[in-house]
Amino acid sequence: MIQSFFILCSGADRDVLDTCSRGEKNKYAGIGATVFFTAVLATIAATYALFTVFDNVYRAILFGLLWGLVIFNLDRFIVSTLKKRDQWWKEFGMSIPRLILAVIIAVVISKPLELKIFEKEIDRVMLSQKNEFTVQNQGEILAQYTPEINKLDDQIAAAKQEIATKETEVNNLYEIYIDEAEGTAGTELLGKGPVYQEKRDKHDAALAELALLKTTNAEKIAQAEVQKIQLRDEFNTAVSTSQPIINNFDGLMARIDAMKELPWLPSLFIFLLFLAIETAPIFSKLISPMGEYDIKLADHELTIKEWSAQKALQRKILTETDHIVNDRVYTDIAQDEELYNYKKKMAKEIMKRQQDAFYRRQTKILG
Repeated sequence: MIQSFFILCSGADRDVLDTCSRGEKNKYAGIGATVFFTAVLATIAATYALFTVFDNVYRAILFGLLWGLVIFNLDRFIVSTLKKRDQWWKEFGMSIPRLILAVIIAVVISKPLELKIFEKEIDRVMLSQKNEFTVQNQGEILAQYTPEINKLDDQIAAAKQEIATKETEVNNLYEIYIDEAEGTAGTELLGKGPVYQEKRDKHDAALAELALLKTTNAEKIAQAEVQKIQLRDEFNTAVSTSQPIINNFDGLMARIDAMKELPWLPSLFIFLLFLAIETAPIFSKLISPMGEYDIKLADHELTIKEWSAQKALQRKILTETDHIVNDRVYTDIAQDEELYNYKKKMAKEIMKRQQDAFYRRQTKILG
């Protein structure tokens, strides 16, 4: 039963193969097994690849089975249509398109399995890439807010500097009127005279201006700090909003790109393995000698071809003969005097009736 199933997978003509030896049946059962297990591997690979795309098990299994059936049908078609011939170079020339198709199928099958086999290494590369993307993303977002934050910092620094300058001025005025009172500077008169009072008033006025300036600039600084906090909140919100996009950077193409960072030699060996599996049925037929099945199948095809050619020749001869007979028949009829007189009589009768009908129509019009 298993042998029959694998022979069915090989695409061999069962009626012809049943008349062959057990060895021929085993050979085509082996070819069919290769076709079947290649389709199984294609199903597994496609299911995993589609799972990374759809993130849905049932949908991935459905499309994976569909892809496996497509690969099975293609391989079965390739093997069943590759006929053995007397010249090996003709066989190889006929198999070149099929080999190219086999290479394409091997690439499609091997790539998803490579992703699964090197999953941990790919995850490590993708984690590094995500970290780089995160830092780059934060830098790009920060660049949008940096000018405004720097502007606010400059405003705060300017306000503080203005207060510091005013404080220095007030302190200087304080020292001036104290020195005037002590008689160590200015008029050098000890006591609180009119000059002292003038300098004291100037100091008090500057002190009042300083108090007002501190109040005003404190409000400006507080507003600037609030704006800076708002900008930081907006920055954090922008980072939080964009971070899930980076975290979800785990699709099929992303994993394939990440796999390029890994050493290429293991991937090459996996590809060659699947290429060998995919081309095994083709090469097994190419390198195997022309067997009993191939001889009988070629004889069967030749019989059908000769029978078809014979029927076509018979139809051609029959048509030519029919044309010759028709020519002779109509030639003899053309020389028949009785038929000539009959057709002449009928033609006269028709012409008379046409003339009578024309006369009646004209009379009716004129009358």
